[in-house]
Amino acid sequence: MTASMRTAIDTPFFALFDTAIGCCGIAWGEAGIRGVQLPEGGAPQTRERMRERFPDAQELGPPAAVQAAIDGVVAMLRGQAHDFRTLVLDLRGVPEFHQRVYAVARSIGPGQTLTYGEVAARLGEPGAARAVGQALGRNPFAPVVPCHRVLAAGDKPGGFSASGGIRTKLRLLLIEGAMRGTPGLFD
Repeated sequence: MTASMRTAIDTPFFALFDTAIGCCGIAWGEAGIRGVQLPEGGAPQTRERMRERFPDAQELGPPAAVQAAIDGVVAMLRGQAHDFRTLVLDLRGVPEFHQRVYAVARSIGPGQTLTYGEVAARLGEPGAARAVGQALGRNPFAPVVPCHRVLAAGDKPGGFSASGGIRTKLRLLLIEGAMRGTPGLFD
């Protein structure tokens, strides 16, 4: 396959969609979902963020498989449990350790949580809690890879790299009913 053919086949696309918490985005290509974007304020900001993340992507209506992913995110953000484990993610360029962390995060069911240390232990690397946090901080697929379900020790929220930071993480946990003693938005 020539470079020009590879580029034509591998052209990324993205779409914006409305949810209960605001305008989200999703990018995809031939190898699967390339990224998901939580709200960045409004549609213009989310579109700008998608163009920053995927500069070669064209905005397009989603094909059926991507629309199914969108429908799942919309349902999840309305508080309906949804399982994304069968969704195909394009993991090219994602470091192997991050892929392993994302696989564990994807195994956490709606309304459930683990700590960074518990994820590290499941990876067979009990001293890697900080590395787990760093991998989740670079998660290009939130909330499909539900990094919001991973908490710091003592069920404290820990960090969250999406727009809104900890407030967004707490909001996602509240939507899912997974607040295991964590303070609410107004505590």
